[in-house]
Amino acid sequence: MQTSTSKQTARFLILTGLMSVAFPALAHVDASHAVSGFGSGFMHPLLGLDHLLAMLAVGIWAAQNQRPALWLLPLVFPLMMVFGAALGINGVHLAGIELGIAISLAVLGLLIAFTIKMPVGVSCALVALFAVVHGYAHGVELPTADSAVLYGAGFILSTALIHVFGISLSRWGNKNITSSASRFSGAGIAAMGLTFIFFA
Repeated sequence: MQTSTSKQTARFLILTGLMSVAFPALAHVDASHAVSGFGSGFMHPLLGLDHLLAMLAVGIWAAQNQRPALWLLPLVFPLMMVFGAALGINGVHLAGIELGIAISLAVLGLLIAFTIKMPVGVSCALVALFAVVHGYAHGVELPTADSAVLYGAGFILSTALIHVFGISLSRWGNKNITSSASRFSGAGIAAMGLTFIFFA
């Protein structure tokens, strides 16, 4: 029994680690490279640790909540991310974006670590705010491309799937590892957020 639990723990840690191997700098588009197409958009959220962890955190926090927050939070984030991207593409200036991204990780991680549940409206508003910040960062850096719509569609689908993965990972870890698995992951995300705040 102990061996089985150890194996399950090792698998959980490996799976979580594999989702966290990218460097934060990879989340940002280099304008010298062409960015277009559904595939490019789909891969983009997977290539930056800061954005990837935020999307995972939304899924994990959603899993800690009851309906309708369980499905509303993963729905609000991609929709408001599109709004944030539109602001960036259209040249609207927002200051402190990198710091905002780092704060989003720290806050979401702490909410998960301490299993804090809020009224649905407040939770959605908080996630929406963070989504606008993340979307804006991508919108500002997105080069003009003839297939920007396809790129955006791929990006949104990938984001939604990361949310679903976060929900599934949280539930699987809590069931097969320890009931506090999601809280431990939240503490790790918060620690990364605080690290990013220090370097923002």
